[in-house]
Amino acid sequence: MARGRAANTTTCADSSWSAAGSTSIGRAIAQQLSARRATVALGACALALGALLLLLAEAAHERTLIEAAQELEIFARAVSRDVEASARGGAATLPDYAATRGRRVAVADASGRIVAATAPLDASGALAGLLGAEQILTEFADKAGVMRVTLADGRKALATVRNLAPAAGQVAAILPYDAALADWRWSVARNAALAGAAALATTLGLVAWRRQARRAALAERAQIDLRRRVDAALGSGRCGLWDWDIARGRIHWSQSMFALLGLDPQPRSLSFGELKTRLHPQDGDLIAIVETIVASGSRGMDHEFRIRTARGDFLWLRACAELIDDAQGGKRLVGVAVDISEQRALAEGAATADMRLRDAIETISEAFVLWDAHNRLVACNSKFLALHGLAAEAAAPGASYARIMASASAALAETQIVSDEAVTASERTYEARLADGRWLQISERRTKDGGYVSVGADITTLKRNQEKLIDSERRLTASVADLLKSRQTLEAQAQQLATLAEQYHLQKGEAEAAYQAKSEFLANMSHELRTPLNAIIGFSEMMQAQVFGELGSTKYVEYCNHIHQGGRYLLDVLTDILDMSRLEAGRVRLDQREVDVSGAVRATVERYRDSAETKRVEISVDACDGLRCYGDHDAIVKSIGVLVSNSLKFTTAGGAVRVRARRLARSVAIFVEDDGCGIEKAAIPKLGRPFEQPTAVIENGMKGSGLGLAIARSLIALHGGALRIRSHVGIGTIAMLRIPVRPTTRVISAQGARTSLH
Repeated sequence: MARGRAANTTTCADSSWSAAGSTSIGRAIAQQLSARRATVALGACALALGALLLLLAEAAHERTLIEAAQELEIFARAVSRDVEASARGGAATLPDYAATRGRRVAVADASGRIVAATAPLDASGALAGLLGAEQILTEFADKAGVMRVTLADGRKALATVRNLAPAAGQVAAILPYDAALADWRWSVARNAALAGAAALATTLGLVAWRRQARRAALAERAQIDLRRRVDAALGSGRCGLWDWDIARGRIHWSQSMFALLGLDPQPRSLSFGELKTRLHPQDGDLIAIVETIVASGSRGMDHEFRIRTARGDFLWLRACAELIDDAQGGKRLVGVAVDISEQRALAEGAATADMRLRDAIETISEAFVLWDAHNRLVACNSKFLALHGLAAEAAAPGASYARIMASASAALAETQIVSDEAVTASERTYEARLADGRWLQISERRTKDGGYVSVGADITTLKRNQEKLIDSERRLTASVADLLKSRQTLEAQAQQLATLAEQYHLQKGEAEAAYQAKSEFLANMSHELRTPLNAIIGFSEMMQAQVFGELGSTKYVEYCNHIHQGGRYLLDVLTDILDMSRLEAGRVRLDQREVDVSGAVRATVERYRDSAETKRVEISVDACDGLRCYGDHDAIVKSIGVLVSNSLKFTTAGGAVRVRARRLARSVAIFVEDDGCGIEKAAIPKLGRPFEQPTAVIENGMKGSGLGLAIARSLIALHGGALRIRSHVGIGTIAMLRIPVRPTTRVISAQGARTSLH
């Protein structure tokens, strides 16, 4: 995702992606306007500079002529003095410096004829003819000063005439404009060259700048067009660009990102706080994840999260970004966020469908397995695993057939086709014998994708019956002669067997009807007896309390106590009978929930503490905190209460009853230990059967219906647990309740109708 420097500059701008398009358009228009204005301004500057140069050149021209005139006047004075000096010595001669720096000097006699002149002046003519039409110079001489004249040959020059000694003649000093303005022309030419070079450089720079501006405008338009295409592509793909400035805590989104969330594009960057308010609180802290990535030195991020849209619902996004360094030395996460809501919905739907399919496969009564076209496992149920003695880890989806069958404890020993129809390539049915002797009837059918589905039923019993039938047939065939001889005997025996079978079915039906009638009778009688017992117990309690006045004799109070105790005892017996009949009829349903076993044990012991103190039996509790299991709280409490009640019943004064609760592997174990009279070893297997009591209990006159342990064993069995008892006569008894921590398949679901045990 790393970009070049130019792209990074655009990405790292302080404006958001949504405003980048309008900013680029405005920048292009501004560049075009700036180019036009710069051209006009440079043209005006060039004109002004040219006018200024002309003015300066004219001023310098005039100043040069003035300075040249002053120098020429000084020069003429010097020459006239030297010529006068030479004339006094004989003939007038010109000094050596008379022709320097382009000056011209002519000496005329009193008649005005030139007697000496510097080249290239004509020395044969008159001085007035040399100076042209400007006769004022020869007439006024010194008084005329330096004048600008046009020579006879038409050239312009500066000229001055000075008179020599009286009547000795005149000296004319001439400086042509070409010589006087030589330095000025050089200066003007140099300045013009410099100005031209500057103008040329400026023009070239302007042209280059215009070309660069045109290229920049074209590049900007291309970038705008590219950005529009990228935004269109991102919008059609339901994704958006992210530029996360970690150091400054700012986030830049593309316009497609705002459109994806149904938000108006913001002409600014977003802060971490604004983003955090839109994130789902259950998907983790995205800012903390980014900080962790930066701290760990990782270069990329791939994270899925939910974000709130403008409608208030949440959208699933998958952000893939790369950590880069910007030009300022900071860290930035640049990447793309893709809408994966549909994929998440499809994945959840597929997971739900897969779960339903697996549940449906698991409910099949036969062993079921599905293989793909490459003989790899797709799905199977627990019956398939149990049939082949496979562990769940060995039958993982995707494992090959050879690998799974190699780890099976019951491998195939032989197969045989049993279908009466012709075997086809798409389906077949055969029987297979496992190495442990079991037989399977397997039906296989090819699927459309090239795999096959196999359903296997255990027919071991049928095969054994078939073998028995074959053996019987062989024996019958071998004994056909004897059977023919004893046909009448066999017919009589067959008649007797039929009669016995009929009697057996009749007696079995009568026994079942009697058992059902017994259960219904016990249930009905328990209900019928509990109604008057409630009245007896209630009225006896009122008489004990003497609500409407004293009974008179204390014997009446004693009788009421006996009535109340007898009623309570009879009610407990009837309750046990009713509970036992419900358990046998299968009408008890567990209200399954999480049970605090420690609390249940302590609460049960507290219910019997008064009875223990009355009997002078020490009762103690040792239960680890935090012991929990799933089950019916009332059923567990009742089972513990049965064991505690029995221990108190068979423990003499001065004895002790100890209740302990511990975690054992995947179960919770509750131990009830006493040092009572103990139970005979031969009587222990009978405990837990309805109305079964040890002989010592009956001989000692201990009260009880003999249903407590049976009820406790049945209730714990409904939980998938067990009841274990160890006892030694004269030493004591230890009873253990083992309850699974998690529900098992034997536990009846709490969704059924709940019938209270009390």
